[in-house]
Amino acid sequence: MIEQSESQRDGVWAHPYHLACGQTQCHQLGQIRFWVTLEDMEWQVRHEFLSPDADPPAWHEGLTDSPPSTNASLQRFIRPDNDQGVVLYRPAMAALPTVIRPYQPLTIPAGGRCVLYVGTSLWAQIYFGDQQPLALTELPLATPSKTWLGANTMQGEICYASATYGRLALEAVPIRPWRAVTPVTINNRREKPLLLERFSLPTPLLSLHRNERGQLWTPGVVVECETDMSSASLRIEPSVTAAAGSCELIAPAREKLAKGRSLVRAFDHIFG
Repeated sequence: MIEQSESQRDGVWAHPYHLACGQTQCHQLGQIRFWVTLEDMEWQVRHEFLSPDADPPAWHEGLTDSPPSTNASLQRFIRPDNDQGVVLYRPAMAALPTVIRPYQPLTIPAGGRCVLYVGTSLWAQIYFGDQQPLALTELPLATPSKTWLGANTMQGEICYASATYGRLALEAVPIRPWRAVTPVTINNRREKPLLLERFSLPTPLLSLHRNERGQLWTPGVVVECETDMSSASLRIEPSVTAAAGSCELIAPAREKLAKGRSLVRAFDHIFG
């Protein structure tokens, strides 16, 4: 558990925290514990991973007067001239597509559709400075693992493998400060059933939005399957679903889809 202190509180995304020289801010968020220390001429970031089975529902943050005594991984950064001891944390989606599985394989009848609500793990980007925050590093909030998605070893792409499942009911998706929820609509336009065992979510193309309850959402993703699964097309909705409530943009997508780029070509490995 994180060390207790009088200033312990829940962590907040995109909120500027002010540290005095010699102070260490400690966090326990998702499957990671990390510490940020302010020194006279440098910032120090330490982290260690927790059990991959951990699913903590809260983000604990607090201040101590000394760095941890554990053998945590250490990164050191020269302080910008104008940082004023300010640090903030912004969430980011994965830099690679993420393979998602339904809780159990699903069959979508010919002409049918389904909506899956998917929770994906985030990265914490650490920014230093006040007026123009500078991103120096980022940490995955769950231990990332990679997988190959494609028809064979020559056709496909490397993706992250999600440790969570897509759910048919939004209430069944655990809401966590280290995950974002994405509604995925799959339309089966074919004349035969579609067996859905796993699919690739284009996480680098999804922006992050925060609602009034502090929950993180992305715009919805719509998959259209007209003939066979290898030619499915995909589009990203222009806004967040109404089920999320009133939201504000908190982090842009890592990548922008080039104007005129074919989504069918870009995502010809949606299904594995």
